[in-house]
Amino acid sequence: MPYEMIAALMFSTMMLMLLTGQRVFGAIGFVAVVAAFFLWGDRGGYDLGFSAAMKLMKWYPLLTLPMFIFMGYVLSESRIADDLYKMFHVWMGGLSGGLAVGTIGLMVLISAMNGLSVAGMAIGATIALPELLRRGYDKRMVTGVIQAGSSLGILVPPSVVLVLYAMIARQPVGQLWLAGVIPGLMMATMFVVYIVVRCKLNPSLGPVLPAEERDIPRAEKLRLLRAGLLPLAIFFIMMVPFVNGWTSLVESSAIGAIAAFMAAVLKGRMTREVFENSVRNTLGISCMFMWIILAALAFGAVFDGLGAVKAIENLFTDQLGLSPWVILILMQLSFIVMGTFLDDTAMLVIVAPLYVPLVGALGFDLIWYGILYTITTQIAYMTPPFGYNLFLMRAMAPPEIGLRDIYVSIIPFVLVMVIALAVIMIFPQIALWLPEYVYDK
Repeated sequence: MPYEMIAALMFSTMMLMLLTGQRVFGAIGFVAVVAAFFLWGDRGGYDLGFSAAMKLMKWYPLLTLPMFIFMGYVLSESRIADDLYKMFHVWMGGLSGGLAVGTIGLMVLISAMNGLSVAGMAIGATIALPELLRRGYDKRMVTGVIQAGSSLGILVPPSVVLVLYAMIARQPVGQLWLAGVIPGLMMATMFVVYIVVRCKLNPSLGPVLPAEERDIPRAEKLRLLRAGLLPLAIFFIMMVPFVNGWTSLVESSAIGAIAAFMAAVLKGRMTREVFENSVRNTLGISCMFMWIILAALAFGAVFDGLGAVKAIENLFTDQLGLSPWVILILMQLSFIVMGTFLDDTAMLVIVAPLYVPLVGALGFDLIWYGILYTITTQIAYMTPPFGYNLFLMRAMAPPEIGLRDIYVSIIPFVLVMVIALAVIMIFPQIALWLPEYVYDK
């Protein structure tokens, strides 16, 4: 059987297993190992899994993964996120749509604390959503705000998804995180501009808080400001030494985890329950990502051995005569289609063995492409009919918010994200300037 047919059979078998509800790492790893057995015999199958495991264990930057996840869970389990929202409530309430703007700010800080979109969604749906609805905000507006804001978790560092991409694409995690800073802040700013303009044109969508709720003593305002900026201070304590070259990325992640732990202790919130929940959740998510990376490495090794990447490159460039930019756009569209029924890690693991080498062969920067992939994944998260974030919001939203409201709410935010994606594709330096500056320095 031609190698191209074997590659197509592997891909279709894996998709079929995923559609039947199998776990991502199980489906991908099973297909990879079985293919290796048939192609290269018993020894090839055993060696494939063993070499992938050894490669994973030797990848030093992987130590950042549990550190950042632990930091995020300590800050969220100790209710420091509540202080953040109170700060935005008081300081932004005087602006039309101010609480929605504050929610975007909350999502950005939660992203810098955790690196997972699910965490932002959970905190936004439990803390911000009930309060915004109680204040008379339009339900479609606030539903879209929380979904869009939570999607920043996979772009703003420390993004766990970019750690996975770094392992598969063999790119430095630090450069990918730095590449996500400006695009993440740019997208958050675009969300804020949209909210402010929309609420200015139609104030009923985001009413101003009553004056009596905003007129609190200045000392109380400053106290809330200090409490709310604590996660930001932890982020700078962690990142400044790394950016200046004083610490490695792993050392900075350890500093962040320790700083978050000490902050919870000093605020008197590091209880036995908080510590146990943080450690248990950190262990569960870290193990899940390690299994996924292990399966991805094995799958990618088989594809490399088959020469599938070279065959696809020849198909697109030689036989079909497509330009590199057309191929790149088609890749992004395929992510959006897959995002209707897969999450971000599954999409990356399935297509990275094909797409990443192809992107490099076409002459594009793999750091820049990592940001494009992440933004496209954000869009796919919120694309009907089966976007990942749509169902998360449906599970967490109160009964008065229906599925139609959730679908309609994301349309303007998806358009904003598409514009942001186009801007970064046209101007790659938006993503590449900061990592080039820091690493050249």
